[in-house]
Amino acid sequence: MSRVVSMITFLVSLLFSQITYANDCNIKIADMNWGSATLMANVDKIILERGYDCKVDLVVGDTVPTFTAMMNKSTPDVAPELWASTVTTLLKKAEQEGTLNTINKNPINGLGEGWFVTPGTLKRHPELKTVMDVIDNPQLFPHPEDPSKGAFVTCPSGWGCQKSNLNLFRAFDMESKGWKMLDPGSSAGLDGTIAKASMRDQNWFGFYWTPTALAGKYNMQMLEWGIEYAGDDNWNNCIVKSVEECAEPKPSAWTTPVVTSIITKNFKDNAQKATLGYLENRTWDTSVLNNVLDYMENNKLEGGDAAYYFLVEYPDVWTQWVGDRAQQKIKDSL
Repeated sequence: MSRVVSMITFLVSLLFSQITYANDCNIKIADMNWGSATLMANVDKIILERGYDCKVDLVVGDTVPTFTAMMNKSTPDVAPELWASTVTTLLKKAEQEGTLNTINKNPINGLGEGWFVTPGTLKRHPELKTVMDVIDNPQLFPHPEDPSKGAFVTCPSGWGCQKSNLNLFRAFDMESKGWKMLDPGSSAGLDGTIAKASMRDQNWFGFYWTPTALAGKYNMQMLEWGIEYAGDDNWNNCIVKSVEECAEPKPSAWTTPVVTSIITKNFKDNAQKATLGYLENRTWDTSVLNNVLDYMENNKLEGGDAAYYFLVEYPDVWTQWVGDRAQQKIKDSL
């Protein structure tokens, strides 16, 4: 009899543990250090916690370190905003091997990245119609540490786009043409160079992207290149790689940006279907992102507060991403 009771107790315990595991929802989400990425990560956190009863931890990171950790260590579980064009070859390989999966191919509509100038620059110099035109005129963009050189503002260290910018800088032989790269050091530093130039009505030239609050606030102008895209082989096997792996970069326009949401294999295999469904469904419009990011910056909000503002002010957007039950639970919690 005691053996029967023990067996029943064991089976009940096993069943309970399996139910607990099935309902378990512990997620680590990459919180990248730029506005749209931290906003998206925090919105995902609130929706998954309040709508789907998950426990969510945010993991601070940059594009390349986060991608590498997900590929090699299977953590964090989710990267909401991965600029995949900076790691195209590695992502394809990881997907073929099953290490990583793209769960949302288009989490943001209407985005762009490339080389920008301020509108004041074009107003003063209407002859600068393309990147090629700007490269021929370094004297218009004096470097703060060496005014005899033109300043090209690149991505901060650790960002995937830093390699692309460096290799294009080499491909266009910009150093011999009188240019010097300026590393702003951080996302805030990059934004600071744009804000300073805009407020002082000075010329500015460098890498930037949209959606961002700053691109909208200062009406930053993305330049046409004046040169054709030199092909995927040049871009994926040279431009996005280290200098040691890219001996002879070819001059090229910027690749068409691809931003995705990716997850690890472990997360795909074990996550709840409803959780995966949410990540597959949510798509941001650039105009909405720019508006929220502008509010975030003007009010000096952190990602969590900006996410709460978005959920309160834009229910017509996020309610399209979740089921009725989750929708009501989130509304009740706000």
